[in-house]
This record gives sequence, C-alpha cells and structure tokens, in this order.
Amino acid sequence: MAKKKIDTNVIFDHLESSQKKIVVEQGGTRSGKTYNILLWIIFSYCNRHNGKVITITRKTFPSTRATVMRDFIDILKIYEIYNDSNHNKSSSEYKLFGNLVEFISLDQPQKVRGRKRDLLFINEANELFFEDWQQLVFRTQDKIILDYNPSDEFHWIYDRVITREDTEFYQTTYLDNPFLNETIISEIERLRDTDEQYWQIYGLGERGASRSTIFKYQECLRVPENASFVAYGMDYGYSNDPTAVVSVWKDENNLYIQEHLYRTHMTASDISKVLGEIGVNRSLVYADSAEPRLNDELRRMGWNIRPSVKGKDSINAGIDLLKRYTLNLVPVSDNLVREFRSYKWKEDKSGKLTNQPEDKNNHLIDGLRYATYSILSRPNFGKYAIK
Repeated sequence: MAKKKIDTNVIFDHLESSQKKIVVEQGGTRSGKTYNILLWIIFSYCNRHNGKVITITRKTFPSTRATVMRDFIDILKIYEIYNDSNHNKSSSEYKLFGNLVEFISLDQPQKVRGRKRDLLFINEANELFFEDWQQLVFRTQDKIILDYNPSDEFHWIYDRVITREDTEFYQTTYLDNPFLNETIISEIERLRDTDEQYWQIYGLGERGASRSTIFKYQECLRVPENASFVAYGMDYGYSNDPTAVVSVWKDENNLYIQEHLYRTHMTASDISKVLGEIGVNRSLVYADSAEPRLNDELRRMGWNIRPSVKGKDSINAGIDLLKRYTLNLVPVSDNLVREFRSYKWKEDKSGKLTNQPEDKNNHLIDGLRYATYSILSRPNFGKYAIK
C-alpha cells in the first residue's frame, strides 16, 4: 500500500460510494477526472480485490499510451509502489496487488473482442462509436467507468448510457479540483471572456453547442413512394473506422437518406453478404475510388460497384451540392443522425471557422457524397435512365 497520503477529490468519492454498474464522469478541463479514477482503481478497487482483470482503454493505442497509461505508471511511482518486475511492457500489462491491469485500445480488435474483464475504464469515451461500447460492455462483468469532456452536442453516451437505470451520472469542473494552482485557474476562467463555446465545455463541463455544424436536416417517417432512387453510397473502413452504406432517393428538392451498414472489421465477403441482405441487386453503388482493390473484388462478386467521382476540391463541391437540397433522414439511421449532428467545419487557431470540414464523423456522409456527387452533379441527371 502507499507510503504517502493519497490526495483525492470528489470524483474518487463518487466511485467509492457508487452502487451502480456504470459511472459516468462528465466534466470540464482539469477537473481531475482521469487522475482520480486511476487513484480509485489502484488504491480502492485493486486493494480490496484479488484475481480481477481491469481494462483501461481509449480509442487508439498511441493516445492510450501517451495519456492514461502514463498517468497510471506515474501514480505508482509517486506513491512508491511501482515494481518493474510487475510491468509487462510488451503487452502493456501491470500486475497490481494480485490483479491484472491491462491497457488496450479500439485499434486492437483481438483484445477488445477477447477475454472477459471485471472492471472497465473508458478514458475519453466520446471518441468511441456505439458499436465499440457494445463490444466492451458485453465482456465486462462488474463495473464500468467513463470519462470525457462534453465537446459533442449530441452523442450516444447522452442518449443510451446516461439514461440507463444502472448508471450514475456526475458532472464536475475545475472548481472540484482543489490541487490546481492559480495560474491554471486563471487560464481556464479567461475562456469566459474569450470563447463562450470553450467556456461552456471546458470551463463549466456542459455539453457543447456547436456553431460550426455543416448540415441542417430533418427526420422523416419513410421514403415517399414517388421519390426516384439515386444510388447507394459506400465508404470503406476496417479497424478504427466503419464500413458505411447509405441509400439515396430524390423527390424534387428533397433527398431521402437511409443508413444500411455501419460496422468495423468488414472483409469484402462480409460486405457482399450485407449488400445481398439489403437487397441491392444490380443497383448502382458508388464507393471510395481510393480503394480500387476492394471495388474490384466486390465487382467480381457480381455487384454494380463504381468508383466515386473525384476531382479538385470534390469534398467541398459535394457538400455544396448537398446543401442545395432539403436533407431527410429515414428512421433507424442512428449513426447517420449522429454524424449529421457532429460533422463540423474546422476552426483555425484563433477560433474562426474555415471552409474545410473536420475529417471525422463522416463515414456515412462520405458515402452520401459519393452517391450524390457522382450522379446529381451531372447536368442531364433525370433526363435519361441510369444504366
């Protein structure tokens, strides 16, 4: 056990008193979320148990190693309980008081979908897709802890985790961390006058309200019977990014968009099976032209795959084209809704919006662009049958 006094804040107390399976720690910057969760794992959970498996994870392994793993090892050294013989650096595991603490990431699918664990800590949980969450939850037996800065206006955590009856939700700010020096406090409070949005998120720990969202949209019950089919759009992914498929229909100035696939670790044969289940048949599918091998493999399997039309500044041109229409999202398109809510323009260092979109939250949207720009940018669209 530690030879020094352990300095904790209210986040440690939340975990100590919690009786629920899931604990959500939402907070602003420097509230001490991650550090106190690690203190609780080390000095409370691991100290009380033996033979448990504790998984600590984040979206990618470089970010896991540079943040939460480094903090964990630093805490062990600060409190003089680090033992190099207990640290398996090649597998990123540490044996602590008879328990196994492992560090994994979502770009290590063999570990995510592998053995069961007793305790799960997801650091910066808003980086994950809902499917990532499901895979981790299915294999966790005891307790789950999430932390994050609420930089997303909309997120599956808000809708599908916080609302669960077995979840406890806490919100903290820098004011809950008594160990901050005045210089850091002053910098955080400066946001109140310099950047209202950042102050909302990182100062107050409140959900972000984005001024930079690219698309407006509305949800609809179904695709109208008189709407004309445009095409399917498909964006490829594998480990971290999903393979995503949408269908697009047009009725005058309305586009109707439906999500069909949003899944990681899809091979060409997996994709082919899903296309059959969707009922694509010989319909046009526009897919990422940067993946000619996958396009060729699927074409040989009998699918009418065509590479997306690309050119100079095709991303912005595709966005501009979509903005000419009223965008209607068909129900049972949860990931599509999430992407539309989260797809934003980049900001420069001064906080001003640029005309370049962020390259995230865009897998279904990229598929949508492939289908619409490849077809609707043609001046004679609608005059002749598409073959």
